[in-house]
Amino acid sequence: MPLREDWLRAAQQVVVGQREPLEQLWIALIAEGHVLLEGVPGIAKTLMASVIARLSGLEFRRVQFTPDMLPSDLLGGVVYEGPGRFSVRKGPIFTQVLLADEINRAPAKVQSALLESMQEGQVTLGDTTYPLPRPFWVLATQNPIEQEGTYALPEAQIDRFLFRVEVSYPSESEEEEILNRWARSLYPTLPPPLITAEQVLEYQKKARTIEVHPRLEKYIVNLVRATREPVRVGLKEWQEKIAYGASPRAGLALHRAARARALLEGRSVVHPEDIKAIALPVLRHRVILSYTALAEGIRTDTFIQALLQTIPY
Repeated sequence: MPLREDWLRAAQQVVVGQREPLEQLWIALIAEGHVLLEGVPGIAKTLMASVIARLSGLEFRRVQFTPDMLPSDLLGGVVYEGPGRFSVRKGPIFTQVLLADEINRAPAKVQSALLESMQEGQVTLGDTTYPLPRPFWVLATQNPIEQEGTYALPEAQIDRFLFRVEVSYPSESEEEEILNRWARSLYPTLPPPLITAEQVLEYQKKARTIEVHPRLEKYIVNLVRATREPVRVGLKEWQEKIAYGASPRAGLALHRAARARALLEGRSVVHPEDIKAIALPVLRHRVILSYTALAEGIRTDTFIQALLQTIPY
């Protein structure tokens, strides 16, 4: 059985439904990519993060981002203890899995501090630079329906996330199961770990060795370039609806995530379906629609699906 199915089944012992978001989180972990989780409150975003951290044998911390938060609340700092005496207090970012809850509630300085650490894998406190634990994985959540008291993440910073995962409402049968399973229990019992932190690092290392055929690498390049010039692939009607297409970083993200998915499927080579399966979470936050398209209520996912149906591999 592919690892993906085994790990999904273990996560769904606690999380009801949400198969696609759970699959994307597992892929992102093995691809060494951070994730932006978007969805309304109460649909198990925090639970999914804690369950996957638990199953992976990783240390998990949750930080609630607030408008009055300071970078030192996240990173830590140098504390004065008396004449000539200072000590270093490490903040909650020194963990293996960090859930940045409602990241868009924190001011720009805090968001930048987090994203810098995500990019560099280290934190500087005083004159000393400290490496973050490995693996280091950030899951950030944001609420798409609340705007008051929030600070929108700039597109350049959102681009640092490997995936933007959209978490939707459960189906009717899933919601009934949630009631039956959890209505009498405030705190669900988390399952025992499936793997260890050392094994996560091994899977990450192995994912980097998965083969990608040059033809599929060309397909990835064509997909990314078509987000900037859809007229090149016959989607002339989209040309005026796209303000900015994806950067070359999107191609690297597709490459990494496709290899991770192939590994979780038990394969040593990437197949076209691996790229198609992760195209939406990789590209949806890297393609910026024009004001006209936004006014018409068009979604980025519709454009990406049109690309997938149009561009041959």
